[in-house]
Amino acid sequence: MPATIIQTNAVPFQKTAIDPVTLDIIENALRNARNEMDATLKRTAMSPGIREQGDAFPLIADHAGKMIVGQFGSFIGGFLESYEGTLEEGDMILLSDPYSCAGAVSHSNDWLVLLPVFKNGRILGYTAMFGHQADIGGKVVGSMPVDSRSIFEEGVRIPPVKIWKKGEYNEDLIKLVMHQTRKPDWCQADLNALIASCRVAARRVIEMAERFGDDVYISATEELLARNHRAMKHLIANAIGEAPVTFEDYICDDGMGAGPFKIKCTMWREGERVVLDFAGTDPQSQYSINFLLNENMFRMFFGIYMIMVFDPQILFNDGFYDLIDVRIPEGSLLKPVFPAALSGRTHALGRIFDVLGGLLGQKTPEFLNAAGFSSSPHLFYSGHDAKGKWFQLFQIGFGGIPGRPMGDGPDGHSLWPGFTNVPNEFLERYFPLLIENYETVPDSGGAGLHRGGNGIHMTYRFLAAGTISAHDDRWFVPPWGVNGGEPGRRARKIIEKPDGTQVNIGNKVDAYPVEANDLLHFITWGGGGWGDPLERAPELVGKEIAQGLVTSAGARSYGVVANDNGAVDMAATETLRAKMRTERSPLAVFNYGPDIETLRANCEAETGLPAPVQPVWQTLQAAD
Repeated sequence: MPATIIQTNAVPFQKTAIDPVTLDIIENALRNARNEMDATLKRTAMSPGIREQGDAFPLIADHAGKMIVGQFGSFIGGFLESYEGTLEEGDMILLSDPYSCAGAVSHSNDWLVLLPVFKNGRILGYTAMFGHQADIGGKVVGSMPVDSRSIFEEGVRIPPVKIWKKGEYNEDLIKLVMHQTRKPDWCQADLNALIASCRVAARRVIEMAERFGDDVYISATEELLARNHRAMKHLIANAIGEAPVTFEDYICDDGMGAGPFKIKCTMWREGERVVLDFAGTDPQSQYSINFLLNENMFRMFFGIYMIMVFDPQILFNDGFYDLIDVRIPEGSLLKPVFPAALSGRTHALGRIFDVLGGLLGQKTPEFLNAAGFSSSPHLFYSGHDAKGKWFQLFQIGFGGIPGRPMGDGPDGHSLWPGFTNVPNEFLERYFPLLIENYETVPDSGGAGLHRGGNGIHMTYRFLAAGTISAHDDRWFVPPWGVNGGEPGRRARKIIEKPDGTQVNIGNKVDAYPVEANDLLHFITWGGGGWGDPLERAPELVGKEIAQGLVTSAGARSYGVVANDNGAVDMAATETLRAKMRTERSPLAVFNYGPDIETLRANCEAETGLPAPVQPVWQTLQAAD
């Protein structure tokens, strides 16, 4: 039974013609309101993940629940269809359970606040914000256990509940929720920040309606949706063919020894609509790498990718959703069955963007991106400091962004463009650690006409005994290159003891013990390269040697002969490039590096880790 919206004014909005100037003013006012939501959140939250990194996602929707501005796609329509309750003025909803909102939030650490915006007794729109909470209880610090077999092991699950009801705050409910977390001070502050950001945006929506009139405001939001629909229809017709194209990529492992796990998607156009079918994706995992992919969220991913590649001036919103048919098999890695564990869904979330890149560029390879979005590296560090006080760090690291048609991939940048790093000064001020090293990893970005972005090497010196957890991927299956570009290098995480002993602890590990003065080398993957490396300007390669982005040995991948200072021997370079062109195979559109069986054979020698093995169900499928 759908939600009941209680309105004291039943007069419907009237469709009104909107002139271009008014539409432009309202569009930019909505964009600014969205930015104000972010600013309010970051200035009010306490956890490093939200306050310093911006791990939160705003949304402003129209009176029907369709997103007008935002980042992660609208869930409100689905929520309104499934919420068995009322919504009226003075209400505010809190939820975190992915299964209660069809994956609109995709693990329980993400707390979502939804505020219906009323004016003169009518629903005018909705504002929403969700952010990643650093800890929500559960079996491990940070609430994202690698070995969880069900969502019940991953901390408190909040179904859609009213934290404000007719203007009254449900203080007892919040006390109950905060009692589950190891960091109630952070969680309480972050929740207040989510609430404040929604209220700020609600005020801006009401102010716009007061300035222009309710009917003009509603008509403007409808036109923004319709304009997006027209633009996306044109992009789909020109960029996507009727013949099916397929692409697949792999999550390296589940952290428990099984893998790799395949994500497969086939795309084709039927008239004006594009179909994206994930048939052939592997079944859900026993452990936490499952990703409950909300169809509207994926529609937004698809739209953002199309817009950023083909026409970045388009305002992306929910207007185009009826042009995209998303099909995800029940029981697969991307639509696991309750109560499957979900906390480690980040790897599949990042890999979706690599799959999209591989799909959308096949018709027009010149628009291809290489691989490298791939994951969102997490580090957790916790224990008691010298004064016996509990400390707990959650931090997101960055990998190398893939080489692109318009240039090199940025070095050590976030999957999400709005994210920033946690400043080293902040880390050293609030946690018992020192940052000994913070630099890009030379040669980790795949060689190409446009180089893949290098990964990051951060070295942490721990000043107090405790435990660490790391969640990362791309340590086994490398990020692929395109149009002749080379794959990027893989990630690794190494503990170095004071005596110099080193051990690769793997990329998915929980509660690994560390002592004072242990070093952690947290090394992320590099993005794949784009285009023929032998076409890259030798002078540029020499400059990057001088900058520490490429080594003189790595310059050979570009056919460049140079010394360690970056001075290029042009005659030797021309000779080497001529030889390489003669000896190499024809350039492929996709360069995946070694096949998986070769990777398995070489894995221990290259990484010091055993290769992941196929899960039992994959072995049975192969036998059938």
